[in-house]
Amino acid sequence: MDNAININLSFEEKWEKIITCDKTYDGLFYTAVKTTKIYCRPSCKSRKPKKMNVEFYEDIQKVEAAGYRACKRCQPEIEHSPHTQLIKNVTTFIMKEYKQKVTLQDMAEHVGLSPFHLERLFKQETAETPRTYLEKIRIDKAAHLLKHTDFTNLEICYEAGFQSPSNFYKVFRRLKNCSPTEYRNLSLQGDMI
Repeated sequence: MDNAININLSFEEKWEKIITCDKTYDGLFYTAVKTTKIYCRPSCKSRKPKKMNVEFYEDIQKVEAAGYRACKRCQPEIEHSPHTQLIKNVTTFIMKEYKQKVTLQDMAEHVGLSPFHLERLFKQETAETPRTYLEKIRIDKAAHLLKHTDFTNLEICYEAGFQSPSNFYKVFRRLKNCSPTEYRNLSLQGDMI
């Protein structure tokens, strides 16, 4: 049975997440290193492999079936909380629906909880609210598009799921400490990872 859910991230986007040790994506995909036959969480702090030696899997059963063993440092095979699967269901829902207008109520209905209970559990497990998580996913997508496409800022705003340009600019500046245009210019100069 295939439990993997396509989270619509390119190889390059996944690579960026492991280079920055982004905990946001833990449980959504796994990094497998062909030379060591070890797989890790995106947030693993171990030395980064060469890009050409990396494969990504979105399902832990598939990465293990391919002959990889779990990293002893980040322990990707261990669920550290009884709520891990619930949080993974919410984060996967957010990853799939980030372009849509998604409310806390939508997320709560998806996992069968009240909005209040979901927000409390989500914050307890991830140290952020579902809304801030959604904004982070949208800004990650916008940053990728700024680096790798010629889309205008307005096109990127809507492609990343924001409903208004003013909110897009405000959230982008809060999370990246610069405007989308400044980010694109810096990434073109090679100053930004």
